[in-house]
Amino acid sequence: MTSSTLSVTLVSKSTIFPYQKSNLGDLKLSVSDLPMLSCHYIQKGCLYSRPPIPLDSLVSLLKQSLSKTLSFFPPLAGRLYTDPNNYIYITCNDAGVEFYHASCASLFIREVIGPLDVPQLVKRFFCFDKMVSYQGHCKPIMAVQVTELGDGIFIGCSVNHAVTDGTSFWNFFNTFAEICRKISNNQGIEKIVRQPDFSRDSVLISSAILRVPEGGPKVTFNENEPLRERIFSFSREAILELKAEVNNMKEELLINGNLNAVEILGKQNNDKYFNVDGKIWLFKTAPVSNTAEISSFQSLSALLWRAVTRARKLPSSKTTMFRMAVNCRHRLNQKLDPLYFGNAIQSIPTYASAGDVTSRDLRWCAEQLNKSVRAHNDETVRRFVENWEKDPRCFPLGNFDGASVTMGSSSRFPMYDNDFGWGRPLAVRSGGANKFDGKISAFPGREGNGSVDLEVVLAPETMAGIESDLEFIQYVTN
Repeated sequence: MTSSTLSVTLVSKSTIFPYQKSNLGDLKLSVSDLPMLSCHYIQKGCLYSRPPIPLDSLVSLLKQSLSKTLSFFPPLAGRLYTDPNNYIYITCNDAGVEFYHASCASLFIREVIGPLDVPQLVKRFFCFDKMVSYQGHCKPIMAVQVTELGDGIFIGCSVNHAVTDGTSFWNFFNTFAEICRKISNNQGIEKIVRQPDFSRDSVLISSAILRVPEGGPKVTFNENEPLRERIFSFSREAILELKAEVNNMKEELLINGNLNAVEILGKQNNDKYFNVDGKIWLFKTAPVSNTAEISSFQSLSALLWRAVTRARKLPSSKTTMFRMAVNCRHRLNQKLDPLYFGNAIQSIPTYASAGDVTSRDLRWCAEQLNKSVRAHNDETVRRFVENWEKDPRCFPLGNFDGASVTMGSSSRFPMYDNDFGWGRPLAVRSGGANKFDGKISAFPGREGNGSVDLEVVLAPETMAGIESDLEFIQYVTN
């Protein structure tokens, strides 16, 4: 039996309320929150081996842990509301979140993470499918679904995107796991490790009003477009080699196969040596060129930009765009708290003709991305805010001309720091939310240490193109 012939069955549904009533006032949506009202709920979750406790006990434990966690995250148990002046708030009214217990006991872990493409059934591990964030006025801001598999479980969360970004989402998920683990070990939970900051006193809070159409905003892309979705994994060694290639830092060094000698040399001159495919590589501690060093993630993004552009076979004069979501918490002056709760992201577009992307080298593409990111400082963030205030609107998510790539999420998010009491996740997966041709999401690799997984969503013919792209596929390790 294949995953395509299986189905997910709902066992039970309940409403979970915070363990303690909220004393947090209404939180106004910011200029980073409001544009997300037309986006789907965020859907992310973790796959685990089967816990060593009865399933009924597990479900009860997760419900209790969720209730305790909501006491530290009151907005998630609230609702959106629009006041008479058309300002939109989160009211922390303890209305609760939905909890679903589902079963697909004939499905096994290997069938979730083994296939080349992400199985369609994974989307059934999440509720609130295709729900638009504006619906948080009448629907819960969050829902949790635990799905039992034959040899594991999946814990998926669907959270309103106008209420959280990735930083806030994973802080909640990490805390949920932390509290569950503490309850399992009979530890106190009066405090949590990473207390969210609910302040609303930054430049992101504006008097501008977003005019919402009758019936609420709609998503701006085709939700039913035929797509392929695949996870491409990049090991730490592959990422280092790619970064070295982009920064002109790489030299091949053969030392008679003596790895001890390599380690000694590395300690003597602070250079780094790695065994990659049976060869010893020297990675200099500083780039050869005098220009800014390109980061690992910018190098990887450039690699993907080139491969996708080649696969799309665009005319050389066609303008392509690579869009990256950036965290603004540390870019503002004064900085926001690293655990500021809400959206504190902006989208940076980088433009180049298809001819330049495909004919110039990898470093040139990476430099264009690097320049865009380095330029996004306090002044740029404030200019984004000012421009939005002149024309308040929802974020136009999608690939409107067939020539764009949108990078979301982050390989820096602590997605694998989620031990509920029986071990770390085996994999991270997402639902069907906000997916269109050219949507990429970055996850950390499970082994950590700088490894990266890219969740790539493309038109089928484009996916086939990058799978046979020699420059791209040489760095892929799965």
